[in-house]
Amino acid sequence: MTLETETVKRRKPNKKSESANITVFDHVPPHNLDAERAVIGALLLNPLLCDDVISQLRDSDFYSDANRRIFKNIIGLRNDNSGIDVTLLADRMSKSEELETVGGAAYLAELMQSVHVTFHASFYASIVKEKSLLRQLIHITSSITQEAYSPDAISKNLLNKSSQQVFELCESLTMNMIVDIKTALDSVRDYIDSKMRGVIDGIKTGFPRLDEILEGLHSNELIIIAARPSMGKTALATNIAEHVAIDQKLSVLMVSLEMSAFELTLRMICSRGRIDSEKIRKNRMLQSDHEKFQLATNELASSPIFIDETPSRTISEIAAVARRLKRQMDLKLLVIDYIGLIEPENSMDPRQEQVSKIARRLKGLARELKIPIICLAQLNRQAEMTKDNRPKLSHLRESGAIEQDADVVIFIHREDRYMSQEEAIQKGLLGKADIIVAKQRNGRIDDTVLQWTGEFTRFDDPTYHTVDEYNEFAVYSGSNINNDKFETDAGQWSNKTSNQNPIDIDAEPEIPATF
Repeated sequence: MTLETETVKRRKPNKKSESANITVFDHVPPHNLDAERAVIGALLLNPLLCDDVISQLRDSDFYSDANRRIFKNIIGLRNDNSGIDVTLLADRMSKSEELETVGGAAYLAELMQSVHVTFHASFYASIVKEKSLLRQLIHITSSITQEAYSPDAISKNLLNKSSQQVFELCESLTMNMIVDIKTALDSVRDYIDSKMRGVIDGIKTGFPRLDEILEGLHSNELIIIAARPSMGKTALATNIAEHVAIDQKLSVLMVSLEMSAFELTLRMICSRGRIDSEKIRKNRMLQSDHEKFQLATNELASSPIFIDETPSRTISEIAAVARRLKRQMDLKLLVIDYIGLIEPENSMDPRQEQVSKIARRLKGLARELKIPIICLAQLNRQAEMTKDNRPKLSHLRESGAIEQDADVVIFIHREDRYMSQEEAIQKGLLGKADIIVAKQRNGRIDDTVLQWTGEFTRFDDPTYHTVDEYNEFAVYSGSNINNDKFETDAGQWSNKTSNQNPIDIDAEPEIPATF
C-alpha cells in the first residue's frame, strides 16, 4: 500500500471574507515531513536515541497524523520497557487497528530507509519542534482573530487570553533545562569565590542586618512582604526600591495597584528627604524642609525608577510591561503592590485558585527575566488572634500557594499597633518593627528590628548609625542629633517618644510651600 501524499490544497477564499482573514488562513501550516520521517526512522534504526528525542518532542508536535500515531506508539513501547523495532511496532499498531491507517508495514519500512545518519536525530527533532511552535502561534493568533470579529468581543479579555496562551507556549520551551554538573560546579565555584571576598551577590536592600540574613535580593526569586493593614508594607518596599534605584543605580519598576504615581512619589520624597509629610499637606514647610525637598527630588529625578499606576492589571499585562523594561532599560527589580489587587485571568475561577495561578506566574516571571520580584500581600485576621499577635505562614491571605511558590516570605510586625502610645513608650516599643524572615528557600530563618518613623513613612536600621545627610543644621554632640532623633544608652536610634510640638525659640519662621 502506498503512502497517501500529504498535501493540503489551498482553500478558495470566501468572497465575503476580509483580506486579513485570507492572509491568515489561506496558507499551508508550517511543517517538514522529511524531518518527521527522519526522526521516526532514526528511532527505529537506533532505539538508544529514544530518550533523547522524547525529551524534545511530543506526539502533538508532528504535523502528519500518520507520523503522530507512529511516534506515540514508539513512546508506548519505550514506556512498557519493550524493545523498539519495526516488527514490534507493527504488531502493537496492528492490535490497536492503526497500522493500516498510517500506511501499513510498507510505510514503516519506508521510514527506516528515509534516514542514513541516525546520529542527527536530535537535529531532525529540533526542526520538527520549530515547525510545531510556529503552527501553535498561528493557532493562537487565528483563534484570537476569529473571536475579535464577534460582536461581543472585549479587547482587554482577548489581550489577556492571547498573553496567557503565548506565556504558556514560552514556558513549554523551558521545560527541558538540563544542565551538565560541570557547568553547575563552575557557577558554585564562582559563588564561593565571591563569598570569600565578602561580596553580597544579591541586590542590597539598604538595611544591613536584613542583607546579612538574605544575602541581598537574588535573581529568579519571588519575595513576599506580608503584614496586616497599616504595618508599613508599602513603605518598606518603597524604601528598598529607593535604595536600589538611587544608591545602586539599578532600574526598578513599581507596579502600584493601590496608590497613584503622585502619592507614591510624594512618599518617596518625604522618606528620602526626611520631611514630615503633614507639613507638606498643611503648607507648613520651613526653609530647611525646602532644601531637603530639593535634594530629594533631584536624587529621584536622576534615578531609574518607573511607576505603573494603572489601577487594575492582570499578571499578563504586568509581565508585558516588565519584559519591555527588561529589554529597554535592563530591569533589575520589580515591586508589586499588592497581589490581592492583581486582576485574575479568569474571573470565574475560585479566588484561591486565582491567587495560586498569579503566584505561580510571578515565580515564572522572576525566572524568565532573571530578576527578584517583591510582591506585597495581606495577612488574614487570624494573625491578630494569637497571644502575641505575631504572624505565621499560615496567616497568608487567600491561598497557601503564595507560601509554596515564594522563595522568601517576610512579615512586618509592630507591637505598638496593639497598645496605646503611652504604653508603647513605657515598654520601649514605640516605632519598633520586627522584620520576620519566616521562609527563605536558600537561607536561614531569622528576625531583625527596624525603626519606623511614621512622619517620614520610613524604616531605618537602628543598629547602623548614619548622620542625616539632608539636615545641614544637624549638630552631632556624641549623644544626640537634633533631627527629631536621639541615641539611646544602648547606642540605637529611636524616635522622640511623644507627638508634642514644643515651642522652639530658635525655630525658623514658617514659609508657605512653593514647589
